[in-house]
Amino acid sequence: MTAQRSIDLGELTDRVRLFGEFDRNLSAIESSLDVAVHAEGDRLLLAGDDAAVARAEQVVLRVLEAAVDGAHITPDDVALALSDARVERSTALPATLLRSHRGREVRPRTGGQRGFVRAIEEATLTFGIGPAGTGKTYLAVVMAVRALKRRDVARIVLSRPAVEAGERLGFLPGDLREKFDPYMRPLFDVLGEMLDDTAVNKHMERGTLEVAPLAFMRGRTLSDSFVILDEAQNATDDQLKMFLTRLGSGSKMVVTGDVTQIDLPLGQRSGLRSAANRLASIDGVAVVELDESDVVRHPLVARIVRAYNS
Repeated sequence: MTAQRSIDLGELTDRVRLFGEFDRNLSAIESSLDVAVHAEGDRLLLAGDDAAVARAEQVVLRVLEAAVDGAHITPDDVALALSDARVERSTALPATLLRSHRGREVRPRTGGQRGFVRAIEEATLTFGIGPAGTGKTYLAVVMAVRALKRRDVARIVLSRPAVEAGERLGFLPGDLREKFDPYMRPLFDVLGEMLDDTAVNKHMERGTLEVAPLAFMRGRTLSDSFVILDEAQNATDDQLKMFLTRLGSGSKMVVTGDVTQIDLPLGQRSGLRSAANRLASIDGVAVVELDESDVVRHPLVARIVRAYNS
């Protein structure tokens, strides 16, 4: 099936950073994926077989983000993105998940990310395990906001272990949000992008958005909620068991983490991998493994992850 897609280049002021000298980066995409790629005004147009165009879009979006950040895209960057695009791990890209409050379309960019989003949609409890930069936290929060806007849930509950404070936030100055805000900043950044800061504050005042450290989950039942535990590699077996058993009726739960970045004190063991392995075969539970091919930050990040994992 022939397909056409258009990619907005509006934020990219220096097109050579993306296209390369004499458009060699675009030519590499064309020849590798058998698609037509050409610029028209502020947009890049892709045409060809539906599957090939989907992969070409994945490649362009990945290197475009780096170019917008100021990187000069090299042939090696394009080759790496093309290599990852050939690893087909799921079906066609789903429709736009959400629009940010500024109108930007949010959608998964890689096969692994598509699988993660699909798992969240279909399962009650989803584990997303993978290295930094693979979009675990970002997509989990996007799906939570999406569910709240669609009224699939009544509230969003966000949690993280406060490892640096030893989960003893009572010893820190200020109210709970002032104490915990530094640990939750990555989540607030995504919320602010999807809802804007004013909307985030209103949701917190109404109780439709709750942010709390993992230690504060004990003894609760979280019903009609979209619950996210981020940085779960820093939760012990007992803490994860406590958290997972908070799940109430009408709720979804997403647990994300990177098992290569554990910050627990010496002598404490992360419970993330064991929980995922123990529960993977249970109906309603999904475990999604992301890897360096799903990294959507600067192309160099994927190489860094590979170097540390080799």
